[in-house]
Amino acid sequence: MAPPTAAERGREVRTRLLAAAGGLIGELGWTAVSTRIVAERAGVRPGLVHYHFESLQDLLRKAALDVMRPLLDGATTAFEAAPTPADGAEALLASLDELSGDTPEALLFTEAFMTATRDKELRAAMAELVAAFHTSVSTALARAGHKNPDAAATLLMTALDGYVLHKSLNPALSTASIAPLIREFMTP
Repeated sequence: MAPPTAAERGREVRTRLLAAAGGLIGELGWTAVSTRIVAERAGVRPGLVHYHFESLQDLLRKAALDVMRPLLDGATTAFEAAPTPADGAEALLASLDELSGDTPEALLFTEAFMTATRDKELRAAMAELVAAFHTSVSTALARAGHKNPDAAATLLMTALDGYVLHKSLNPALSTASIAPLIREFMTP
């Protein structure tokens, strides 16, 4: 087997840096992540961070989006696969029950949302992800005959985001108490 090419080694280092940064955002918080810590976690020299990324902030943005994108894609798939929008909404809430509010993924979302309030580039990229999810939910609601699909999609997304935030403060929180209300506003 031939040794990896320089391009292959570069892609592998970039992948390791993104994975390390994504994990560290959820573990330490956005502002506590440094070039040195990312490089150490990825097992590379610190200079490679700036070789592969414009800046540490650029790496953190890309890492956060790399974690968020598949999670939102999975949520879209689960919502669209449900027999009804109400079932889809309840399934999304139930999947959040499996997370505690202090899981790295939940903390990464929280950190990214907070950072996006001050980082225009991250805000724009996250807005695209959220808009795509909103469109999918709204389209499914419209197909089901909901009288106000855009508002219902916004309400669902707000409920999901709020649920994740509140779960970090109250790990005992479960969907059982709010699922009936969610089902009600998702029903056409």
